[in-house]
Amino acid sequence: MPIGTPFHARTSALSASQNWRIWSGHWVASSYLLLHEYEYHAIRNAAGLIDVSPLYKYEVRGKDAVPFINRLITRDAAKCAVNQAIYTCWCDEEGKVIQDGTVFRLGEDHFRLHLADPSLRWSRINSAGMKVEIEEVTDTIAAVALQGPFSRDILKRITEAEIDRLRFFHFTSGKVGGVPALISRTGYTGDLGYEIWISAPHAERLWDALMEAGKPYALHPAGMLALDMARLEAGFILIEVDYTSAEKALIPAQKYSPFEIGLGWTVNLDKGNFVGREALFREKQRGTERQLIGLEIDFEDLERLYREAGLETQLPRMAWRDRIPVYQNGRQVGRATTGSWSPALKKYIALATVKSDSAQLGSELKIEITVEDERKTAKAAVVKLPFFDPPRKRELFSPSD
Repeated sequence: MPIGTPFHARTSALSASQNWRIWSGHWVASSYLLLHEYEYHAIRNAAGLIDVSPLYKYEVRGKDAVPFINRLITRDAAKCAVNQAIYTCWCDEEGKVIQDGTVFRLGEDHFRLHLADPSLRWSRINSAGMKVEIEEVTDTIAAVALQGPFSRDILKRITEAEIDRLRFFHFTSGKVGGVPALISRTGYTGDLGYEIWISAPHAERLWDALMEAGKPYALHPAGMLALDMARLEAGFILIEVDYTSAEKALIPAQKYSPFEIGLGWTVNLDKGNFVGREALFREKQRGTERQLIGLEIDFEDLERLYREAGLETQLPRMAWRDRIPVYQNGRQVGRATTGSWSPALKKYIALATVKSDSAQLGSELKIEITVEDERKTAKAAVVKLPFFDPPRKRELFSPSD
């Protein structure tokens, strides 16, 4: 039976829509209001507060912590400094992605993993013979994401930690609203933002402090529907939507390598052996058959399809998660997996995986569109990812800002 997160007493009281979903056995809000657009605009134009506590969390300690983490992930953990976070993926022996997530280096021999799916068994299998201790801390650590252009201003009002010079994908420690916390400059929205990690019993106190500090900045709790739109604009993939975990794939075609889903940049083949290295080395040598791309659907062509049916143009008000065929020169070359109208960009965008020879920037493709129950195709162009990438996401701030 699903349970509430440590913030549930607060999030449930704020949910006017009572629109919930289950995330890793926990209730989380799909939206707080009847329409999620306000929550999306809070993320992009003010600040949104998102409960991300259901992430699986594992602490790794011990003399062999670095070689163990290096065996698990595709990036080089030895290059991750203390108080730094890295985004990476986990592969099986075939070089197919099991899942993606973040790794925080808390000390020289101390790491914490944040994942969408459970990984305790896989981690312990790969720790055989190594001097490490692996502990699941999922239920003892609560986490919220404070995201948006005013997130820094809100956080500064109630924290004793130095965050002005906190770099992107680094973290620090300090009290937030009187609660001891780890504050990381990370998030899943592609915007300026922070994630705050605390001991679960202090969750309600932290939530109240953030909401009070955020009143002058129009802070609003945001649910998964708003987050889905933001992560699409940021070009962020989602497991079991934009790719299938190798552990859950039923056939080879459902398995994806990092090179196929836009994570080739996380693969360090020079760091020594890790799970999947040999297969990934061979793939890099021969080339990748398919690639993740960004698509921009031609609005005028979409408008034409609806006009021919005697209808006003209809645009998706929330991000869809589906398998939509993508074509080039009359043949299917792949499929789109997430798409939506982007209010920030005023464009209809989508993530897709297509054959590599159709993935070049500027390539003209077509995407299937259903109009009045009839299948049509609309023009679409391959564009650079991410769709949305504001400088504020990475820039440093001076105390006078």
